[in-house]
This record gives sequence, structure tokens and C-alpha cells, in this order.
Amino acid sequence: MARQKQMTERKTDNKRRKILLAAINVFSSKGFHGSKVSDIAKEAGVADGTIYLYFKNKDDILIQLFDESLKVMLGNMHQALIEKKDPLERIKVFILMHLDSVEKYQSVAEVMQLELRQSHKFMKENVPKRFGEYLNIIGDTVRSGQEAGIIRKDVHPAMIKSAIWGAMDEIALNWVLTKQRKKKTYDLEDCAEKLANIFVMGLEKS
Repeated sequence: MARQKQMTERKTDNKRRKILLAAINVFSSKGFHGSKVSDIAKEAGVADGTIYLYFKNKDDILIQLFDESLKVMLGNMHQALIEKKDPLERIKVFILMHLDSVEKYQSVAEVMQLELRQSHKFMKENVPKRFGEYLNIIGDTVRSGQEAGIIRKDVHPAMIKSAIWGAMDEIALNWVLTKQRKKKTYDLEDCAEKLANIFVMGLEKS
């Protein structure tokens, strides 16, 4: 019975993931408002009704897609930072990794940067727990750096995590928009390096 239950759960997870991957393709090509649940079902190769076994509606798909992306990013970030003890180095790695993921997974970035903003339900009602956990990596790092005498104490951790997120988010948004419009854009890796250095130099205790 336990084995059968595990197989059923695995099958359910695979189907859900298949739908989310299909949603990325549909949202990035048609836009959130231009997409229908039936479009996602067709892309995933499932019946329309199957979607509702896993998600309440189109907004729910987008919200869970964001949450799932954050889950992956959190895991990757924790893994990358596990051996980084210097708080300034941790902040630099955080910025570099975040913007690297934008470049590596452009379709996901398009959905996160553009389509998520168009979901009124998300913007008004949803504050994913994992998003707070993601930003708290920065806040906790700043706090520990202050306690160690490495990061200046006249800055507030909550303010810094908001500033770093705002900078990364704006850079990612502009990069995605210019890529979509097929205009010449800046080198994201170089931009991430410069941004990381700006924050590191500004936070380091003199």
C-alpha cells in the first residue's frame, strides 16, 4: 500500500509539474491575459478538466509557478552559500546567482518579471512565504555581518534587502523587455558583477 501511495504521489507531482512547464511556455508566448486554461491544457497534453484537479484557476497556476520557482531558487542559493562564510562574499554571490538565473531561464524570467505583475490577485492578495525566506537570506547576512564587525552598523538589514531586491528586479525587468523587443541590451553578467561590487563596497565597514 505504501509503495502504491508513493507511485500515485509521484505521478501526481509529475502531472502538476508538466502543467506548470506548459504554463511557462504559454504565458511567455501569449501573455497572462491573452492565455486561456485550455491553451495550457493543450500545451501540456491533458484534458481541460485535468487542470482543475491541480489548480483553482489561471491565477492560481501563476501564483504556484512563482512559488515553485522560488523553491528551486532557494535550494540553489542555500547550496551555493553553504561554504561562504564572509557576509560580503555571500551578498555578492546572491546577486550574481540571481541575475544568472534570469539569463539562464529566460522564459521563466519573462513570466516572473512581466506576467506576474498583471495578475491583480497576486499583487493584491498573495505574499508567498518563500519570497520572504529568499529576501531574508540578504537580511540575515547583513545582520550577521554587522555582529561580526564586517558590515557597517548604520544600515538596517530590512532596508538593504529591499534595496538589493529592487535593484536586481529593475535590472532583470529591463533586460527581459529589451530582449523581447529584440533591442541591444546590456551584458547581464557584467551588470551583475558591477551591481554586486557597488553594494559590497557600500556595506563594508571602513
